[in-house]
Amino acid sequence: MVFKQILNELCGCASYLIACQTGEAAIVDPGLETEPYEALLRARGLRLRTVIDTHVHADHVSGARALAAAHGAALCMHESAGVAYPFEPLRDGQELAVGRLVLRVLHTPGHRPELISLLVINPPRSPEPSMALTGDSLLVGDVGRPDFGGGDAAAQHDSMSRLLRLPDWVAVFPGHFEGPCGKGMCGRPSTTIGFERLFNPMLRLGRNEFVEQLTGEVPPRPLNMIAIEATNRGTAAMSWAMLRDSAPPDEIDAETLLRHGGDATIIDVREPEEFAFGHIEGAISVPQAELASRLESLPRDRLLATVCHAGMRSLRAAQFLTQAGFPRVASLKGGTAGWCAEGRPVSRSAAQEAERPKVVESEWAHGGGYYFEI
Repeated sequence: MVFKQILNELCGCASYLIACQTGEAAIVDPGLETEPYEALLRARGLRLRTVIDTHVHADHVSGARALAAAHGAALCMHESAGVAYPFEPLRDGQELAVGRLVLRVLHTPGHRPELISLLVINPPRSPEPSMALTGDSLLVGDVGRPDFGGGDAAAQHDSMSRLLRLPDWVAVFPGHFEGPCGKGMCGRPSTTIGFERLFNPMLRLGRNEFVEQLTGEVPPRPLNMIAIEATNRGTAAMSWAMLRDSAPPDEIDAETLLRHGGDATIIDVREPEEFAFGHIEGAISVPQAELASRLESLPRDRLLATVCHAGMRSLRAAQFLTQAGFPRVASLKGGTAGWCAEGRPVSRSAAQEAERPKVVESEWAHGGGYYFEI
């Protein structure tokens, strides 16, 4: 058996190559850049027979269609996946042969209605599953968030209960080790059912508490989520919306921003409720999830100053705008939190005066991970 986990540090995603000694291989949740998989296939002399997306991804563009087309492999998703291209539908309980290996499909909705997990069985060694590829359902130290569209927190609880029926020894390999799909991931790329049963705080909650915790406070939507999801559904072709470069963008402090005056357009990339609660006067609201979809509305003859709560979302937004060809882009150091700490005024809507938005600050720091603050 060949089992390879491929980690993408830019988007915090994990994908998998599984192959039998017969030379037949399957790839699960491949990223946009397919060369790492091609290199593995070449090096091992493997024949790619099956490509599986566990669900319609919202935070990174999938390479599943490209790989399947290049190798004449079957492109597989759960039968309920709402996409605009043909695929081989999978059903709960169905078993896929990869040479002598078996991938058993478990429908585990919650994060997405079509989300599946895959149990990996090596019959020559054992009739029992040894691994579970859980996509964005069970994560290390957390579970997948249900608010990307079509998700359901109660269904997520039921799916977790189903996964917890597996033996403690089953190794868990999720679709994310970092990133915006869960607010409490510990950063490890794998775990076991037994460890999560004991130490995953979400799995120790009753059903009502679980739903309340999962829906009460959520991280912001991922960068360019609207364009990325549409691309993965086949209703758009915007793979360029993926952030490819981790080079640090220019940063600007408040005094320098004010000196630019009318030559600067301030782009607030927080969620709409955060913007309404308090924003720099004159800023325009372009949530990071919608940034790629709204590039046409942004001026190219001015400085674009991106801003968020503390200055990390705005860094990634500035990186993307630079990648998209905008000539002058800078991220505001310290964000609106730093702006307010210096005693500078903000504008806010009357409806938001009394209530702080229920958004958990989820910032990506390259080379680090996520931190969260209310």
